[in-house]
Amino acid sequence: MALQTFSHVGICVRDLDRSTRFYVDVLGFAELFTMHFDDELAATMERAGGFTSRMLRRDDVRVELLAWDDGRVDGDGARRPMDQLGFTHLCFRVDDATELFELADRAGGAAHPATATTLADTGVTVVYLTDPDGAFHDISMDVRAGEIV
Repeated sequence: MALQTFSHVGICVRDLDRSTRFYVDVLGFAELFTMHFDDELAATMERAGGFTSRMLRRDDVRVELLAWDDGRVDGDGARRPMDQLGFTHLCFRVDDATELFELADRAGGAAHPATATTLADTGVTVVYLTDPDGAFHDISMDVRAGEIV
């Protein structure tokens, strides 16, 4: 069977409402739907217990926030180094990241202006934000004026 299309990225969160506010208010996602699951997905999730799935959408990108009923999650929420295996960041293009820094801080996330780097050949500035849990660890913003390279 051939792969049909991309579906979504799943992110485990500590507080579903707090994380929803971050992805909606800061990154411009819209809530599509929320579903609760008991143990019917225990084999897929590789653990027993209920959880809530909240699907968000921005344009053609979908993010699923997963919150476990028992509140048990692993990880310290710290930013992962970029040289660790696995996903490292989501990337969005914006005209100016200044407003996003303020929104991120108000929504429980964090701005990391010290990570700002401008690529001389393209004029692209890359800078990082993290969501309230450090989930997906880094969210990069391509800050550019004019044409997208």
